[in-house]
Parts: sequence; structure tokens; C-alpha cells
Amino acid sequence: MKVIIPNMITSGNVLCGVTSLIMTYHDKYIPAAILICFAVFFDAMDGKAARTLGGGSEFGEQLDSLADAISFGVAPAVLMYAVYMGINAGVWGALAASFFALCGVLRLARFNVTHVPTGPFQGLPIPAGGLTLVSFVLAGFPLTPLFAITAMCFVGGLMVSSIPYWNAKRLCKQNINRSKMAVLLGFVIMCFLVMRERAFLVLALMYITTGLVRFDMASWVMLNDVVEEDDTCH
Repeated sequence: MKVIIPNMITSGNVLCGVTSLIMTYHDKYIPAAILICFAVFFDAMDGKAARTLGGGSEFGEQLDSLADAISFGVAPAVLMYAVYMGINAGVWGALAASFFALCGVLRLARFNVTHVPTGPFQGLPIPAGGLTLVSFVLAGFPLTPLFAITAMCFVGGLMVSSIPYWNAKRLCKQNINRSKMAVLLGFVIMCFLVMRERAFLVLALMYITTGLVRFDMASWVMLNDVVEEDDTCH
């Protein structure tokens, strides 16, 4: 069960991604975007479940990557194409969507062979990239095809870049500064209370900015800048 449960949670990620594609096909764009947000939740929970139960496996890691490719690479690209570009954007719209999905797959492949669990992410994580795109849809922003193409290429480029992005997996109850964490959580809650559906976009853009300015939020929240990986954080 300790291996099956994390894989079942990952399967929820796949379910959300594929259902999002179906919703996009039927022009149900907001439900399609919301499903990708649910996929982010499943993606976060499967790793947490694996670490808690001690059920991590090579199979689970590969399944997770395949699920992420669907839910955060293909589904957001198709959604952005359908909402903001379509046939009017010509071949450039199709190329931008394909470029984003390709960058996401490349990002996942590099992550699987190079990532250090306790270190920062190299390049924008694909869940953050996918969530950034769907946040425009949730916020109801009337983007032009040119802006949508530019956004997809820019976010795709960040995913395959070497820009470091902070890793929340480094945080656990033994190493966090409770006062700083309270401030951070309070800010997130305030964003949703004030901005509602636009909060996802604001938070996604802020996360992108932390990498561009080399600000490691995890180190800021932690009691110590460097924490050795041990069982206390699993």
C-alpha cells in the first residue's frame, strides 16, 4: 500500500490533465483551467505521500513525470491556444503551443537526471509554468494572440533555463521560522481574499520573479540557510 497510494494520487493528476483537455475541446475553458489547478494539488500530494509512507519508487517517479507532461505541458498549451489564439494565429500559434509543451518535456527529462532533492530547482518547475498559463484564463485577461504567443515562449524558455527557483520541499516543521511562515501564509490568504480568481496569476508571476532576481524564499523561511537532508524533513 505504501507504493500504491502515492501512485493512485499521481493517477489523479493524469485524470485532471486529460479531463482538462476534454473540457477545452468542448469550449469549457474555466473548468479546464480549474482542473489543472487540481492537478497541481495532486502533484504536490503524491510526493508528500511517498515521503511520509516511505513508498517512493522508480516507477512512481516516471509516472509522475508522464502525468506532469500531460497536466502542465500539453493541457495548458492547448488551453491557451484555444482561448487566445486559435486559427487566427496561424502557424505561429501552433508553434508556440508546441514549443511550450516541448520545453516542459525537456524540463522534466533534465529534472529526472540532474535534480538534487535538497537544492533549488534548475529552471522554472513545469507545474509553475502550466499554472502561470492557466492563470491568465482564470483571471479573464483578454490577451492578444501576439501576447499569448510571447507569454508561452517566455515561460517555456524559463523552464529550460538554468535560473534557480526555490524548492518548498526543503521546508518541514523542524526547520521553519514560524513567524516568517505566518507572514507568507497570511499574504497568500490575503491575495485570494482580495484578488480572488486573479490571485493565481499574481502568485505565479511573483514566483517567476523570485527566480529572476535570485531570491530563495525557502532559505528566507528556514531557520538555517543550509539544512542537511535527513528523515526529519520527510
